[in-house]
Amino acid sequence: MATHPPRSLNRVLEDLGSTLLDLLHGDAAAAGDIGGVGIHDPHDEQHYPDHAIVLGVGVHGTQEISRLLRSLAEVGASALVVRGPVDGAEELKPVVAETGVALLALTRGASWAQLAAMLRTLLSEGDVGEGEEQTLGGVPSGDLFALTNAIATLLDAPVTIEDRRSRILAFSGRQDEADAPRVASILARQVPERYLRLHEEHGVFKELYRSEGLVHVPAPSLGDEVALPRVAVAVRAGDEFLGSVWAALRKPLTPEREKAFLEAAKLVALHMLRFRAGTDAENRLRADLVTTALEGGAGSVEALGRLGLVDEPTLVMVLGLAPGPGEDPAHVTAERQRLASALAVHLTAVQPRSAVALLGDVAYALFPVQGDTAPARERALQVAANFLQRTGDRAGAFIGIGTVAPEPATLARSRAGADRALRVLFSGGTARRVASISDVYVDALLLEMRDLAIANRDELAGPLARLAAYDAKHNAHLVETLRAWLDAFGDVIAASASVFVHPNTFRYRIRRVAEVGQLDLQDPSARFSAMLQLRLMGLSGSGGVRPDGTDPTGATG
Repeated sequence: MATHPPRSLNRVLEDLGSTLLDLLHGDAAAAGDIGGVGIHDPHDEQHYPDHAIVLGVGVHGTQEISRLLRSLAEVGASALVVRGPVDGAEELKPVVAETGVALLALTRGASWAQLAAMLRTLLSEGDVGEGEEQTLGGVPSGDLFALTNAIATLLDAPVTIEDRRSRILAFSGRQDEADAPRVASILARQVPERYLRLHEEHGVFKELYRSEGLVHVPAPSLGDEVALPRVAVAVRAGDEFLGSVWAALRKPLTPEREKAFLEAAKLVALHMLRFRAGTDAENRLRADLVTTALEGGAGSVEALGRLGLVDEPTLVMVLGLAPGPGEDPAHVTAERQRLASALAVHLTAVQPRSAVALLGDVAYALFPVQGDTAPARERALQVAANFLQRTGDRAGAFIGIGTVAPEPATLARSRAGADRALRVLFSGGTARRVASISDVYVDALLLEMRDLAIANRDELAGPLARLAAYDAKHNAHLVETLRAWLDAFGDVIAASASVFVHPNTFRYRIRRVAEVGQLDLQDPSARFSAMLQLRLMGLSGSGGVRPDGTDPTGATG
């Protein structure tokens, strides 16, 4: 049974210690609540949660560890994890005493990614919303680590809870009393493939699926590996097989303990269902809170408070996915959900207080930043670009970024900016996949001017209307000629080359542009007006805006 608060360093050591983590120096009790998980990167600006436990990936040597401990003390971190064993660990004891940052060692062979995932699982309890803690069988509801420790105490044996694919969901303390295969399973969060095949060959899983009682598994024999016998029990909810509980035994269970194990499996089922339902409910709650916050109404402050974002500048990101030609709508919907989930994981790793929710066809993210500064906005752009790089070359995936909202009242403005930036990216007017509204502000204005023209059913008028009508009648390419001339700033040689005609032919055409369009090309205002109309025509596709002002693409704004 867990004896420490879920967010404390003592609880982390109670659940993950002996197998994954060792406390080298420091007072775990004095560390207080852990605020989140940070990953040290010497080549990037660091933004850690308050009272973070920081993973020092690639940090070696007493000098490097000492420097990092001192820098972490300045930002209020609670603990540092480095890869063990640490040579000269005793030399670090005075530094730990000086800084107050506890020093832990990660067992050799353990994965940093798995450690980060397990730490975030342990620390996530109560992150969203409030409410009194619920218990099932005297154990906090959904807390599988606390439950494994309780069962291990009843059986006097190390215990794991596994899902249907033999992935380790939680494990008890005292795993060092088990055997090498169990330790390998804990480190990888997955039962080794060689043992899964052995269990399948011996019919262990078949018996586990159909049996209502305990399944006794003799000590497996693979080469020179020494393993303990196991006893397992299926975890079911009605006819649904949820997973299993496994105990590694150094001595047979007494009848009383066998009965307790069977009863414990029923409790595990309740906790697994509660955990699953809690995760779904938390996702729904988070989506509701993100929606409320983005609306900017009276409930915005409360929603941001429950998300832990009310007191810091935040900007809005929006992820959109355009369907490919003929793509199955169901596949697109599933892909949007996958990308939204991946974005949530990515942003949480960078900034733990980020919140992501899929609302309709787009995913909105609330991303905390360090003030309304250019570096903060650049960092958001880099984080978004890194995400799209990691998810591959999925065509049609774009991220728009709004302005920084220093207070809840301005969050709706940040959302509007993100939506406008995403629309520019969808329009195909730029090769970018990520853009902030400040980068594409003029393009967004042009799209909105086009919308206004379409809404008002404005007709194309003036010189451009005359040129377009003449082209339609005589196939004269005068609109194309004007566009090339303006794009080349009046350089006839460059302009003629861009449309593949002889310079003398181009000079003749540009004179015809001035005559037919009644356009004074020496007048800056006339040139600007023509450039603006040409740009608006280009936004409507290859056909341009029709003389009657309608959009040939069928867009309605």
